[in-house]
Amino acid sequence: MANTVNALNKKITLEQALSYMEDGMTIMFGGFGGVGNPPSLIEGMLQKGLKNLTLIGNDAGFPHIGVGKLVSEGRVKKLIASHIGSNPVAGKLMTEGKLEVEFSPQGTLAERIRAGGVGLGGILVDSGIGNPFVEKGKEKVIVNGKTFLLETPLTADIAIVCGHTADHFGNLTYNTSARNTNPLVSMAGRVTIAEVDQIVETGALSPEEIVTPGVFVNAVVQSEGVNWKWAWEEK
Repeated sequence: MANTVNALNKKITLEQALSYMEDGMTIMFGGFGGVGNPPSLIEGMLQKGLKNLTLIGNDAGFPHIGVGKLVSEGRVKKLIASHIGSNPVAGKLMTEGKLEVEFSPQGTLAERIRAGGVGLGGILVDSGIGNPFVEKGKEKVIVNGKTFLLETPLTADIAIVCGHTADHFGNLTYNTSARNTNPLVSMAGRVTIAEVDQIVETGALSPEEIVTPGVFVNAVVQSEGVNWKWAWEEK
């Protein structure tokens, strides 16, 4: 993507963004319970028929909201998340052996994503010490006499994030609580695509309001209006 997108004008069409996504990819997403999931990109992924995906993000959404739609339609082979309770379809698929789920406590998950984004080799946590299920397969590290579990960093082929405003360079602002995990996710993709409500000229955003610098963003897509608020109201 770096060779095909103008570094000074990263705006591309939804169709161009989807052209970088393929079956079997690992895709990281921002959002919490559907809020902050990029709606047009997710709808486009459904329409494209992508399958056998590994998804990394906070949760499984709801059956008909956000990334939950990908999970509910069986497009996901593995999900790395902090919980799936809001999407009963995910629980059913996991129980049936049709969906592999790797759980991380929410704070640990966020730090694993951050570690991947900034190039750390991992993080040390004490959550789960003494629990055979949590400890399984993880290296233990002793620091100053205290035992920690080594949690590995998380990265993805593509990170999809949902912003409020972007300029042509990819600097991003977010809309209140829809910010949630998006700034962390934006750093952890080999390619990061941001879907936003509006795109302005570079220089129009005040430096103080920019949350994610454009250096982390490879492409910007104008949202096509599949707003998460409308999705909630419809249900």
